[in-house]
Amino acid sequence: MKLTSTITCPHCGHRALETMPADACQFFYECRGCGVLLRPKAGDCCVFCSYGDHPCPPVQEARAKDPAATPCCGVRE
Repeated sequence: MKLTSTITCPHCGHRALETMPADACQFFYECRGCGVLLRPKAGDCCVFCSYGDHPCPPVQEARAKDPAATPCCGVRE
C-alpha cells in the first residue's frame, strides 16, 4: 500500500508529494503553488482520489481485496 501521493493542482499545475492519512479521507487541500482550496470531484471522497497519482489507502485496500471494487473510503454506492 502506498502512503504518499503526488497531488497535481488542476488550476496551476503545481505538483506536491504528500503523505495520505491511512484511515481517513482528506476533503480539503490547499495548493502550495496558487493557494486554491481543492475539494474532491463529484463521486470521490477525498482530494487524493481526485488529484493524486495514487488513490487513498482505504480505496487501495478495497481494490486489493476486490479488483473490481469502486468504493471510495469503504462506501459503496
